Amino acid sequence: MGMGNYVLLGLIMVVGWYLVHIYNRLVLLKNRHENAFAQIEVQLRRRYDLIPNLVETAKAYLKHEKETLEAVIQARNQAMSGLQAAQANPMDPQALQNLGAAETGLVGALGKLSMVMEDYPDLKADATMMQLSNELTHTENKVAFSRQAFNDAVLLYNSYKQAFPQQMIASSYGFVQDASFLEIQDKEAIQDAPKVSF
Repeated sequence: MGMGNYVLLGLIMVVGWYLVHIYNRLVLLKNRHENAFAQIEVQLRRRYDLIPNLVETAKAYLKHEKETLEAVIQARNQAMSGLQAAQANPMDPQALQNLGAAETGLVGALGKLSMVMEDYPDLKADATMMQLSNELTHTENKVAFSRQAFNDAVLLYNSYKQAFPQQMIASSYGFVQDASFLEIQDKEAIQDAPKVSF
């Protein structure tokens, strides 16, 4: 075997190792993406479990706000359906868009309930309601943190997969679909900032 054959064999081994490295990195980043979605799922399910208790506690005080309470439950149920569909395939952009829209609706319904509760000081002072509100706020913070981690994982996966030469390996081995971000609009954040004049 001549020196040229050893060089060729060495070159083939280096290229082969590099291709295996790219493939393994794609698998790792895809798994991180799926794990990040699982973390969001845990927090969303926790929130969905808290909402019926919150509504039941509020019912005793908000007898004239039945429509608001029903809107919260309906928004929760739609969000749960959206989560179930997205859980089946976290890479499906339509499922994530639907989940984001359902979550935006739930945030809006909870915001409206919070505004209504402002008119009922006895409800706000209720020990069970205070505990549930605190737990819900804590869970909302965890949802926001988990969503940010998920979106970071999506960005990392897509950026790596779309770069050259990873793009060629990705398309050859079934990593064709880009991951989608989960966007939930906070109704309060959408509104214009208040204008202050002196």
